[in-house]
Amino acid sequence: MKHDFPPIEEQLKVITRGTVEIVPMEELVEKLKRSRETGKPLRVKQGFDPTAPDIHLGHTVGLRKLRQFQDLGHQVVVIIGDYTAMVGDPSGRNTTRPRLTHEEVLANARTYEDQIFKILDRERTEVRYNGEWFSKMTFAEIMELASKFTVARMLERDDFAQRFANNQPISIHELFYPLMQGYDSVAIRADVEIGA
Repeated sequence: MKHDFPPIEEQLKVITRGTVEIVPMEELVEKLKRSRETGKPLRVKQGFDPTAPDIHLGHTVGLRKLRQFQDLGHQVVVIIGDYTAMVGDPSGRNTTRPRLTHEEVLANARTYEDQIFKILDRERTEVRYNGEWFSKMTFAEIMELASKFTVARMLERDDFAQRFANNQPISIHELFYPLMQGYDSVAIRADVEIGA
Protein backbone atom coordinates (compact mmCIF):
# COMPACT_ATOMS: atom_id res chain seq x y z
CA MET A 1 0.00 0.00 0.00
CA LYS A 2 1.42 3.35 -1.07
CA HIS A 3 1.41 6.21 1.44
CA ASP A 4 1.58 9.97 1.09
CA PHE A 5 4.10 11.18 3.64
CA PRO A 6 4.57 14.73 4.90
CA PRO A 7 7.52 16.71 3.47
CA ILE A 8 10.95 15.57 4.72
CA GLU A 9 11.55 18.79 6.67
CA GLU A 10 8.25 18.36 8.50
CA GLN A 11 9.03 14.72 9.31
CA LEU A 12 12.51 15.64 10.56
CA LYS A 13 11.10 18.37 12.78
CA VAL A 14 8.83 15.81 14.49
CA ILE A 15 11.43 13.03 14.61
CA THR A 16 14.26 15.17 16.00
CA ARG A 17 12.14 16.89 18.66
CA GLY A 18 13.23 15.60 22.07
CA THR A 19 16.00 13.36 20.75
CA VAL A 20 19.51 13.36 22.14
CA GLU A 21 21.24 12.02 19.05
CA ILE A 22 20.43 10.59 15.61
CA VAL A 23 23.16 8.41 14.18
CA PRO A 24 23.78 8.92 11.30
CA MET A 25 21.48 11.83 10.48
CA GLU A 26 22.37 11.74 6.77
CA GLU A 27 21.23 8.12 6.55
CA LEU A 28 17.89 8.94 8.18
CA VAL A 29 17.34 11.81 5.72
CA GLU A 30 18.10 9.49 2.78
CA LYS A 31 15.73 6.82 4.10
CA LEU A 32 12.96 9.39 4.58
CA LYS A 33 13.50 10.66 1.02
CA ARG A 34 13.39 7.14 -0.41
CA SER A 35 10.29 6.36 1.65
CA ARG A 36 8.53 9.47 0.38
CA GLU A 37 9.54 8.78 -3.24
CA THR A 38 8.41 5.15 -3.18
CA GLY A 39 5.43 5.60 -0.86
CA LYS A 40 6.77 2.77 1.27
CA PRO A 41 6.77 3.36 5.04
CA LEU A 42 9.96 2.96 7.04
CA ARG A 43 10.11 0.04 9.47
CA VAL A 44 10.88 1.60 12.85
CA LYS A 45 11.88 -0.77 15.64
CA GLN A 46 12.33 -0.70 19.38
CA GLY A 47 12.91 -3.68 21.63
CA PHE A 48 11.66 -4.27 25.17
CA ASP A 49 13.01 -6.97 27.46
CA PRO A 50 10.32 -8.28 29.83
CA THR A 51 12.54 -8.64 32.90
CA ALA A 52 9.65 -7.40 35.06
CA PRO A 53 5.87 -7.59 34.59
CA ASP A 54 5.48 -3.89 33.78
CA ILE A 55 7.09 -1.45 31.41
CA HIS A 56 8.61 1.51 33.24
CA LEU A 57 8.46 5.25 32.75
CA GLY A 58 11.67 5.23 30.70
CA HIS A 59 10.03 2.98 28.12
CA THR A 60 7.40 5.63 27.42
CA VAL A 61 10.02 7.96 25.93
CA GLY A 62 10.72 5.51 23.11
CA LEU A 63 7.06 4.56 22.79
CA ARG A 64 6.10 8.21 22.28
CA LYS A 65 8.75 8.54 19.58
CA LEU A 66 7.40 5.38 17.92
CA ARG A 67 3.92 6.91 18.01
CA GLN A 68 5.26 10.00 16.24
CA PHE A 69 6.64 7.76 13.48
CA GLN A 70 3.21 6.07 13.26
CA ASP A 71 1.50 9.44 13.00
CA LEU A 72 3.85 10.29 10.11
CA GLY A 73 2.69 7.10 8.34
CA HIS A 74 5.53 4.70 9.14
CA GLN A 75 5.35 1.08 10.31
CA VAL A 76 6.32 0.43 13.93
CA VAL A 77 7.77 -2.92 14.97
CA VAL A 78 7.94 -3.69 18.67
CA ILE A 79 10.30 -6.49 19.64
CA ILE A 80 9.44 -8.30 22.84
CA GLY A 81 12.86 -9.63 23.80
CA ASP A 82 11.91 -12.98 25.25
CA TYR A 83 15.41 -14.31 24.44
CA THR A 84 17.40 -11.14 25.18
CA ALA A 85 15.62 -10.90 28.55
CA MET A 86 17.01 -14.31 29.46
CA VAL A 87 20.51 -12.86 28.96
CA GLY A 88 19.75 -9.53 30.63
CA ASP A 89 20.92 -6.13 29.42
CA PRO A 90 24.46 -5.60 30.76
CA SER A 91 24.32 -1.82 30.14
CA GLY A 92 25.33 0.15 33.19
CA ARG A 93 25.87 -2.99 35.23
CA ASN A 94 28.96 -3.85 37.24
CA THR A 95 27.73 -7.39 37.89
CA THR A 96 26.03 -10.09 35.85
CA ARG A 97 22.24 -9.93 36.02
CA PRO A 98 20.52 -12.95 37.51
CA ARG A 99 19.30 -15.16 34.66
CA LEU A 100 15.57 -15.53 34.12
CA THR A 101 13.96 -18.66 32.72
CA HIS A 102 11.96 -18.45 29.51
CA GLU A 103 8.81 -19.17 31.52
CA GLU A 104 9.53 -16.22 33.85
CA VAL A 105 10.15 -13.94 30.88
CA LEU A 106 6.94 -14.99 29.10
CA ALA A 107 4.96 -14.45 32.31
CA ASN A 108 6.38 -10.92 32.49
CA ALA A 109 5.63 -10.30 28.80
CA ARG A 110 1.91 -11.03 29.13
CA THR A 111 1.14 -7.49 30.26
CA TYR A 112 3.50 -5.67 27.87
CA GLU A 113 1.20 -5.54 24.85
CA ASP A 114 -1.71 -4.08 26.82
CA GLN A 115 0.61 -1.46 28.28
CA ILE A 116 2.32 -0.41 25.04
CA PHE A 117 -1.01 -0.04 23.26
CA LYS A 118 -1.94 2.72 25.69
CA ILE A 119 0.51 4.78 23.59
CA LEU A 120 0.85 2.99 20.24
CA ASP A 121 -1.88 2.38 17.68
CA ARG A 122 -2.50 -1.38 17.71
CA GLU A 123 -3.54 -1.39 14.03
CA ARG A 124 -0.24 0.17 12.97
CA THR A 125 2.05 -1.90 15.20
CA GLU A 126 3.72 -5.19 14.42
CA VAL A 127 4.69 -7.11 17.58
CA ARG A 128 7.39 -9.77 17.31
CA TYR A 129 9.10 -11.92 19.92
CA ASN A 130 12.81 -12.42 19.22
CA GLY A 131 12.42 -16.07 20.19
CA GLU A 132 10.84 -16.44 16.72
CA TRP A 133 14.31 -16.37 15.17
CA PHE A 134 16.67 -17.14 18.04
CA SER A 135 14.89 -20.37 19.01
CA LYS A 136 15.39 -21.69 15.46
CA MET A 137 19.10 -20.90 15.16
CA THR A 138 21.51 -23.79 15.09
CA PHE A 139 24.80 -23.63 16.93
CA ALA A 140 26.55 -23.28 13.54
CA GLU A 141 24.39 -20.22 12.77
CA ILE A 142 25.17 -18.73 16.18
CA MET A 143 28.90 -19.22 15.54
CA GLU A 144 28.55 -17.59 12.12
CA LEU A 145 26.85 -14.60 13.72
CA ALA A 146 29.42 -14.42 16.54
CA SER A 147 32.27 -14.50 14.02
CA LYS A 148 31.25 -11.02 12.83
CA PHE A 149 32.33 -9.45 16.15
CA THR A 150 35.42 -9.44 18.35
CA VAL A 151 35.86 -9.41 22.10
CA ALA A 152 37.99 -6.27 21.65
CA ARG A 153 35.04 -4.55 19.98
CA MET A 154 32.68 -5.64 22.76
CA LEU A 155 35.13 -4.32 25.37
CA GLU A 156 34.81 -0.86 23.82
CA ARG A 157 31.43 -0.63 25.55
CA ASP A 158 31.83 1.38 28.76
CA ASP A 159 30.07 -1.19 30.92
CA PHE A 160 32.25 -4.10 29.77
CA ALA A 161 35.45 -2.01 29.72
CA GLN A 162 34.90 -0.90 33.31
CA ARG A 163 34.18 -4.40 34.54
CA PHE A 164 37.20 -5.78 32.68
CA ALA A 165 39.48 -3.03 34.05
CA ASN A 166 38.22 -3.75 37.58
CA ASN A 167 38.74 -7.49 37.12
CA GLN A 168 35.00 -8.10 37.59
CA PRO A 169 33.51 -11.13 35.84
CA ILE A 170 31.84 -10.80 32.45
CA SER A 171 29.93 -13.89 31.42
CA ILE A 172 30.17 -14.98 27.80
CA HIS A 173 26.38 -14.92 27.46
CA GLU A 174 26.47 -11.18 28.32
CA LEU A 175 28.71 -10.57 25.31
CA PHE A 176 25.93 -11.99 23.16
CA TYR A 177 23.43 -9.34 24.30
CA PRO A 178 24.49 -6.51 21.93
CA LEU A 179 24.92 -9.04 19.13
CA MET A 180 21.35 -10.28 19.69
CA GLN A 181 19.98 -6.73 19.75
CA GLY A 182 21.64 -6.02 16.43
CA TYR A 183 20.35 -9.23 14.92
CA ASP A 184 16.79 -8.32 15.92
CA SER A 185 17.05 -5.42 13.47
CA VAL A 186 18.31 -7.71 10.72
CA ALA A 187 15.58 -10.28 11.37
CA ILE A 188 12.73 -7.78 11.05
CA ARG A 189 14.41 -5.65 8.34
CA ALA A 190 14.39 -2.44 10.39
CA ASP A 191 15.12 0.86 8.68
CA VAL A 192 15.28 2.84 11.93
CA GLU A 193 16.00 1.77 15.50
CA ILE A 194 14.84 3.64 18.58
CA GLY A 195 16.90 3.39 21.75
CA ALA A 196 15.99 4.81 25.11
